[in-house]
Amino acid sequence: MERALTLAKLGWGKTRPNPLVGAVIVKEGKVIAEGYHHYYGGDHAEVDALKKIKFLAKGAAIYVNLEPCSHYGKTPPCVEAIIKSKAKKVVVALQDPNPQVAGRGIKILRKHGIEVVLGVLEEEARKLNEIFIKYITTSKPFCILKTAMTLDGKIATSNGDSKWITEEDARAYGHHIRDRVAGIMVGISTILADDPQLNTRILNKEGNQPVRIIVDSKLRIPLEVNVVKTAKQQPTLIATTNKASKEKIEELAKLGVEVLMVEEKNGKVNLEDLMIQLGQRKIDSILLEGGGTLNYSALDVGIVDKVMCFIGPKIIGGRNAITPVEGTGKSLIKDAFIVEDISLEKFRKDILIEGYIRRRG
Repeated sequence: MERALTLAKLGWGKTRPNPLVGAVIVKEGKVIAEGYHHYYGGDHAEVDALKKIKFLAKGAAIYVNLEPCSHYGKTPPCVEAIIKSKAKKVVVALQDPNPQVAGRGIKILRKHGIEVVLGVLEEEARKLNEIFIKYITTSKPFCILKTAMTLDGKIATSNGDSKWITEEDARAYGHHIRDRVAGIMVGISTILADDPQLNTRILNKEGNQPVRIIVDSKLRIPLEVNVVKTAKQQPTLIATTNKASKEKIEELAKLGVEVLMVEEKNGKVNLEDLMIQLGQRKIDSILLEGGGTLNYSALDVGIVDKVMCFIGPKIIGGRNAITPVEGTGKSLIKDAFIVEDISLEKFRKDILIEGYIRRRG
C-alpha cells in the first residue's frame, strides 16, 4: 500500500478533479504489475496496472489507495476490469468519499466472490487525497493558506521590502505546491504592491498553469500589471462586486481577463460566495497567497482548510512591519484560530510548518 501511495503522487496536478490513485498487483509474494492514474480522462490506476499483465490476474491481490470506481465516467468502471481479471483479493486504503457511490464498488467486488480488505494506511490515503475529499463532498475548493515569514512573524519590512525571506530551495518547493493546485488567489493589495506573475516556474514542467484569482471588490486593478498583460497565456479571474465599472470590465475582457461578479459582504467580496462559484467552475483547490487583510478575512469566514507557513531564520523587527494575518484580529485568545495535526519539514535553512484549521463546533 505504501508503494501504491507513492505511485499515486506521480499524478499530482494532472488528474484533477479526479483523485490521486496508485495500484500494485501482487501474486505469490511478488509484485507483477503496478500503475497509477496519469491524467484526467486517462486509465484509472487499476486498469493501468492490469493492462501490463493483459488483465490476467488470477489468484492475485490488488492494492489500491482508493475504492475502485463502480460507475461509468470518462472510463468504464474499474470493478468490471478487476472481476474479469479473476483477482482473488483487493486491499483498499480508503472508501470512496463520494456520498453517492461510497462503498458501492466494494459491495460489487464482494458479491462476485472477491475478498476486500478496507482501511490499510487509511489516514495516509486520506491526507493524500484531501483536495478530492473536500471537493467531492462539498463542491467547494480545498483552500491552503501559504505564507513565508521571519522568526519574528513578519512577511515584509515597514516599507514593503519582502525579497527574500526564505532561501531558493524553499521557494522552489512553493512552486511545486502551486503546480499541485487548480488556482492561486491573492488580493488587489498584493497586485499593487508586488506586481506578481502568479505562475508556476518549474523546469520541464508539463501541464497547465493554475488559474489566477484576484479579489478586487472595486476593480482597482491597473491594466499594466503582469497578471493582466499575460491573461491570454494564463487563465485569469478577477472577483469583484457591483461596484465595478462596466467600462473597466469590458477593457479587461478585451485583454483576456474574465471578471467574476460576486455577492458583496460588508463592502467586500463575499468569499463564501466566491468559493461556491469557483467550485462550479471545477476549481477544486486554491493556494491562498494573500496579504494580511485577505488572509484574515479567509480565516474569519472559515474557507481555509490548511496552513503552510515557511519560516526563514531572519529577524526584521519594527512595529509597522507587515505580518501574515492582520485584519481586525481576535480580542480574546480563546477565540483564536486553532491549527492542529502539525507537521514540520526542514529545508537547508528554512522550516515549513503545516497544519489544519480546527473547525469550530
